[in-house]
This record gives sequence, structure tokens and C-alpha cells, in this order.
Amino acid sequence: MSVTLPLDPETRLLIVTVNYRTAHLVIESLRSLASEIELLPQTKVAIVDNDSGDDSVEKIGAAIASEGWGKWATLLPSSVNGGFSYGNNYAIRPALQSPNPPDYYVLLNPDAQVRSGALKALVDFMDQNPQVGIAGSSFETEDGESWPYAFKFPSALGEFEHGLRLGLVSKLLSKWRVAQEMDQSQAQAIDWLPGACMIIRREVFEAIGLMDEGYFLYYEETDFCLQAKRAGWEIWYVPQSRVMHILGQSTGVTAINQKPKRLPQYWHNSRRRYFLKNHGWGYAAIVDASWVIGYGLWRIRRLIQRKPDEDPPMLLRDSIQNSVIFHPTVPAQTLPAPRSATSVSEPQPAVH
Repeated sequence: MSVTLPLDPETRLLIVTVNYRTAHLVIESLRSLASEIELLPQTKVAIVDNDSGDDSVEKIGAAIASEGWGKWATLLPSSVNGGFSYGNNYAIRPALQSPNPPDYYVLLNPDAQVRSGALKALVDFMDQNPQVGIAGSSFETEDGESWPYAFKFPSALGEFEHGLRLGLVSKLLSKWRVAQEMDQSQAQAIDWLPGACMIIRREVFEAIGLMDEGYFLYYEETDFCLQAKRAGWEIWYVPQSRVMHILGQSTGVTAINQKPKRLPQYWHNSRRRYFLKNHGWGYAAIVDASWVIGYGLWRIRRLIQRKPDEDPPMLLRDSIQNSVIFHPTVPAQTLPAPRSATSVSEPQPAVH
């Protein structure tokens, strides 16, 4: 399907938000962008609706019209719910193919709201650091609490540490820990950033291509950052750019304010795809074994010490059944079965 974006020759920044049955969140996110557009008048926003099948298109379209956002916001309904990469590529592809493609592209979650100056801080940082291909914001929760994390690439030692959760071991393996608490006083280089708010230089897409649509949800931004690093680009965390993000609101998978849900099949497929695609079967098998051993030991210690069970249900069994031992090839994207229109736990980009 041919998609047309109303980009001006002087447009420098394209912001892309992918919606799936979260129209109310998209509208609030657009509201937070309105004042930011005044600071960056060469900005356009594309809202891709991933075939929500509810009244999202009507609600978002009505809000754009009533609020007068039509000069900078465009709604792009898609006939396919292809996931996070697919939805972002749906808007980024035609922008890159336009006669005057924007310099920068921001991926912004529907459950994220930018704070004052957040986008200008990202653009200024990219303008001042041409060797940086991708940069991301710092986050705060809905109640204003800081969430100062960015990430190291997943590894066998990192998976073992994450599964075991033993203080001494975690300290020894801190270099490989995936979630890294970041200094909020200065920008820092890092491996990868959450897709909830990240800025990407046009030349990165030209060098490595669009995001891998073989991922439905999760690990796609990890993979994209890895490809960018392998192509020689730097990736930075920019705390001067502040964004409120309702963690896990879109999927319910990573929410911090509710009981964990069983991880969906597409999460396991994405994890397996990442390791097989980027590191091969042998290393992927070592990673799976490291996680299962570490997490299995944690489950035993939890029972002995009578600690509360705060993990997703059936995680150990699902991890074993989805290991590369039983699934040795890179999985193709598998779309999940449609759910009811009232569900808020549908696939949508979220911080890991």
C-alpha cells in the first residue's frame, strides 16, 4: 500500500507513534507534543494505527481536528497489525523515500508524554554529536518517580545474573547486567535504549535499513541498536531529555503496578530470534542454559527463604519449551490472535 506523508522540504524531524487500541493515550501524548512543536517548528508527527479494529481512528482523527493539530499531525491507518517495527516502518519508509527526507526520526510510545524541551534536547544533542546515530531520553513514571535506566546488550553472563538474583553474584557480574542505572547529570554512551522515546539519525537507516519486522514486539530496538553499533554508530543516553512513560501500560507485560502476567508467545519468539539471528545457535544455547540454571536456582532459593513470587506465571517452563534446543531456527514473525476491543494488553511498544 502506498503511504503519503505531507512533509515540507524544511521538515527536519519526524515523530512516529504506533497505536493499537490506546486512542486515549495517543491523544494525551499528542497534547504533550503541542508545545514542543513550537520549539521545533520543522517537526511533523505521524500516528500509525495498527489495524486497531475499534474506534481509535475516529477518536484520534477527531482530536487532531478539534485541537487544531492538523498542521503537524497526520493519522495513517494501517490494514495490518504487524507489530512495533512494522508500524514504525509504515511511516518511516515513505519519509525516507520522499524528495527531502527528514534528518531525524523519533519513535514515541503512545503511553509516553514529553516534558518541556525534551525533543529539542535530543535534536540539539544529535546536531552537536555527528558520530551518534541513536539517542534516547530519561524516563519518569506517571507519579514523577525517576526511571533512570538504559541497557547493555544481552549476554550469557547477563542472563545468568538476571535469573539468579544473588547480591554477591550480581555485584561481580555488574558489567554484564542488562539494566544499567544511569547518571542523571550527564549524557553517556550505552548499548541500547528503550523504544519508548528514541531519536534516530537518517543516515542510520541508510546504512542498516529499517527495523526488522520479523519481531512482533520486544527485542526489536535491541536488535536495531546492535546493527547500528556494528555499522560504527554510537548510541547515547541523554538525561536532559525527560519523558513521562506509563511503564507497561500498553502491553501489561512490563507494568510495575499490577500482578505480572504470563509472558506472551511473541516475547519468547522475539528473544529467540534476537540470539539466533545475531549470535548463532551455539551461543544462543549457552544463553538459554545460563538463564534456566540461574533462574532455576533462584526459584529454589525463593521457596527456601519463603520470598514472595513476583515473576510471570510459568516462566521457567515457558523458557525451557521456547529454548533453541527445541526451536533451532530463527522464528518468523507470528501475529497473535486478535483480542477483544476492550483489552489494554494488546501488543504495543513498551520499555523492557
